[in-house]
Amino acid sequence: MDAQSQWTGLDAGRLERITDHLERNYIANGKITGCQVTVARHGHIAYARNFGLMDRERGKPTADDTIYRIYSMTKPITSVALMTLYEQGHFQLNDPVSRFVPSWKDHRVWTSGEGDVMQTEPAHRPISFRDVLSHTAGLTYGGGLPGVGVQHPIDHIYRSLKIRSFDAPDSMQTFLDKLGQVPLRYQPGAAWMYSLATDVCGALVEVISGKPLAQYLDEVIFRPLGMTDTAFQVAPDKAHRFAANYQRGPDKQLKLIDDPEKSAFLREPGFKSGGGGLTGTSADYLRFCEMLRRGGELDGQRILGPRTIELMHMNHLPGGKDLTQVALGSFSETANEGVGFGLGFASTLGQVETGSLGAGDYYWGGAASTIFWVDPKEDLSVVFMTQLMPSGTFNFRGQLKSIIYSSIID
Repeated sequence: MDAQSQWTGLDAGRLERITDHLERNYIANGKITGCQVTVARHGHIAYARNFGLMDRERGKPTADDTIYRIYSMTKPITSVALMTLYEQGHFQLNDPVSRFVPSWKDHRVWTSGEGDVMQTEPAHRPISFRDVLSHTAGLTYGGGLPGVGVQHPIDHIYRSLKIRSFDAPDSMQTFLDKLGQVPLRYQPGAAWMYSLATDVCGALVEVISGKPLAQYLDEVIFRPLGMTDTAFQVAPDKAHRFAANYQRGPDKQLKLIDDPEKSAFLREPGFKSGGGGLTGTSADYLRFCEMLRRGGELDGQRILGPRTIELMHMNHLPGGKDLTQVALGSFSETANEGVGFGLGFASTLGQVETGSLGAGDYYWGGAASTIFWVDPKEDLSVVFMTQLMPSGTFNFRGQLKSIIYSSIID
């Protein structure tokens, strides 16, 4: 047994299948320009590799410190931030959000029709903190998701109110107040729908803490964990490390959709999106994952208590169901079969139902095909970074899980 296998319980030779798989199936044929994979077990790095180019147009190779748009992998970070305020006693999970956002006291729920003939009914109960943490609040993304075809009648209201508009960014309070005017897609707690709920969580962090979201994340999560490259803006002195973002077209060719030298991420955003606004490195996100794996603490810095982390990755869907039974809408960063959802994370409820290894892991992904997962049973953290939209193009998660879990030998 080599030294690496001794420390990690992972067969180094079998892990090398990752290299062959990605080089042969994705890099050599140009399906992606480049990527990074990091696998850690028992707190030791078992596999860390850079592939291809971070910027095809300039011929720049992927480097250890490449900065990526992590999009919805912002959501678990924002959820952890809100739960630090839960631990300070500011709210309970079943408390109504309207305690802090009075404009949310009289939410209506869509029942039929659209425009002037739209029918609504009163919400059966207020939206709770649990609802916004678990995407069961009745909110939507306002039709602003990739691959979404027919718009729902309430999506037109999101657009008419310019909710989370990047052209004319609102304050967090204005964002929340606008959402209070839109009918909910379904009764709070009755279903699951990927939505602006985590942007609401970010706004609540700001309202409850009295600090701007970016400042709170920096003080409470990034600085304590040494996540020095994670931010809502790529700083000028780091711009040369920023990856290009690509989209796979109908002709299966890659098209540059965000040039790292012209990107909006080089400027401070007016609205700090707790649901999708962060950029960062693989190394930074691995530190976040390792904090989770260790029950909320890393290198002497405790972010959350271990029982809070455990509560967050339990299944909070109504009746203990999986997403096949309660999800509305076709878009998500996970498959639905055998998958539950907690407070900021999806989780594998059953290996048979999902057809994959890793029961009890918890995870999420981002719009540019970035993924991570933490497996408390196997004491495992995995981070995969690339920049390819849309995120459902290839099943990187399933493929990597097959290789990594079959490499566990202890």
